Amino acid sequence: MEKRVITYIDGFNLYFGLKSKGWRKYYWLNLYELSKKLIKQEQSLVKVKYFTARIEMPDDKRKRQLQFLEALETLKQIDLFYGKYLSTTMICRNCGSRWLKSNEKETDVNIAIEILTDAIQDNFDTALIISGDSDLSPAIRRTKQLFPDKRIISVFPPNRVSNELQNVVDGYFVLSENKIKSSLFPDKIIKPDGFILHKPIEWN
Repeated sequence: MEKRVITYIDGFNLYFGLKSKGWRKYYWLNLYELSKKLIKQEQSLVKVKYFTARIEMPDDKRKRQLQFLEALETLKQIDLFYGKYLSTTMICRNCGSRWLKSNEKETDVNIAIEILTDAIQDNFDTALIISGDSDLSPAIRRTKQLFPDKRIISVFPPNRVSNELQNVVDGYFVLSENKIKSSLFPDKIIKPDGFILHKPIEWN
């Protein structure tokens, strides 16, 4: 019998990993195709869960993110989970100048909830977690304590390796450029309603 796999993807952790390598050309990424390339022959990919937050500014980045999210929504195998993107006014102590600092919230909590819930409901045999966020360690550790037969594998985005995660999972590896670049969406995607999504030109 094939072993069931669910992939949990930390959207911003993956994005900043790609950005750190200068891999803007890989942002238009089909996460279902990528997940299929990460499983073994005796495994079956039953679901991909993608965790992110909608950004509000600047407007050009917001529009590019919206295009990408709409592309993901064309894939029935992917569930999207949204956290919050909060902007805080920062003040320089020396000169008094102000600026907005934006932070994504709730992704690690949402991932932790889904992993533990899926383990309780026996929805997977193996969980692949695409993230290098060490804040996930307590949830992984607890899941392993309750369900020692469930395998949890860390898949680190580029430049996002976490020693803490390595210590609590059953295995780990880093996403390779070959797997990423062979998992891109086509430049044009036709939605069921006939609307055409275009890869942002800034991502070429």
